Amino acid sequence: MISFDLNKKLHIIPVGRVAIDFNPTDYNRPLNESSNFNKYLGGSPANIAVGMARLGNRVGFLGRVSDDQFGTFVTDFFKNEGIDVSHIFRCEHGEKLGLTFTEMLSPTQSSILMYREGVADLQLCVDDVDEAYISSAACLLISGTALCTSPTREASLKALAFALRNRVPVVFDADYRAYTWKNKDEIAIYTSLVAEKADIIMGSREEFDLMERLLGLDGTDEASARYWLSKKASVCVIKHGKEGSCAYSREDGNWRVKPFPVSALKGFGGGDGYASSFLHALMAGASLPDALEKGSASAAMLVASHACSKDMPTEESLMEFIKEEKEKYGTVISKL
Repeated sequence: MISFDLNKKLHIIPVGRVAIDFNPTDYNRPLNESSNFNKYLGGSPANIAVGMARLGNRVGFLGRVSDDQFGTFVTDFFKNEGIDVSHIFRCEHGEKLGLTFTEMLSPTQSSILMYREGVADLQLCVDDVDEAYISSAACLLISGTALCTSPTREASLKALAFALRNRVPVVFDADYRAYTWKNKDEIAIYTSLVAEKADIIMGSREEFDLMERLLGLDGTDEASARYWLSKKASVCVIKHGKEGSCAYSREDGNWRVKPFPVSALKGFGGGDGYASSFLHALMAGASLPDALEKGSASAAMLVASHACSKDMPTEESLMEFIKEEKEKYGTVISKL
C-alpha cells in the first residue's frame, strides 16, 4: 500500500474550499420557511482537515479566506482544532467566503443553496503555493472544486507538481459541485488530469462518470478501477450513497462497505467524515477493509448529527460507535 512518512511536520495538507455553513434548526420544513440557523465552518477540504485533526493528526491547510470577521472565524476555528494556519491567506480585493444554506426537509430529503460567485477560496493563486510547505506533509489532498476556475486551478496544479517532485502521496477527492464549472468537458479534462497523478482517488459514481467522460469507459465500477489503477493510483473508492461504497486496490483486495444503520438527520456531510476517518486509518497503517469500516462509521455519525465540522468524531467516539453498531448489526464489510 501507499507509504506515508508520518515523521514529517504535518500528516496532511488539504487544498481548496472553505466556507460558512448555515444549518437550520427548523427541521422538516423548506428553506423559505426556515428562520433559525446555526453557523458552522464548512467546505469539504476544511471539514476533512477538522476531521483528521480530531483523530489526532497533524494537519495544515492551503487556502484563502475573506479579510473580515468570517475569515477570522475560520482561522480561529482551525487554531482551536490544532490546525496550522500559516498558509491560509486573506483576500486583498474584498472577496467574501462562500455561504451555504442547507435545507432539511426530512432525514432522506436535503438540499443545499450555495453562494459561490467570486468567493475567497477560489482566489488561491500560484504565489500562495510554497514548495517547502508542501514537502513538509506526509500527504496532499486536492479537492475537485479547487480545479473549477482560475487562479485556484493553477495553484492546485502547482501544489500537485511540488507533491510529485517531493514524493508526497496525493489524494484526489472529486468533490463535484455544478457551480463555476463552464461545461462537462472542462470538468473531465481537469479532474482526470489530477486523478492520473493521484495515489488515492475518491468520489461518487456520478463524479467518476464526469471524470471519465472523455475516456470511453463503460461507466461501471470495475472499468473505472481498472483504468485508474493502471495509472498511479493504489486505491480507488467509488461511493454509491445509501447503497454504500466499493474500494479497489492493487495490493489489499477489493471490498464493498455498507452504511452503518443510523437514524439520519440530514443527507449531507457524510462524505467528509468518511474521507477523514478513512485516510486517518490508512495513514496509521490499517488494512483497506478496516479503513473502510472507519470511514463508513464516521459517515453515519455525521448524517445523524446537525453539524459537519463541529461534530467530527474523535478516535475514542469513533471506535465506540463501531463497537456498538457491530454488536447490533454485524459487519458492514464484504469482499468483492
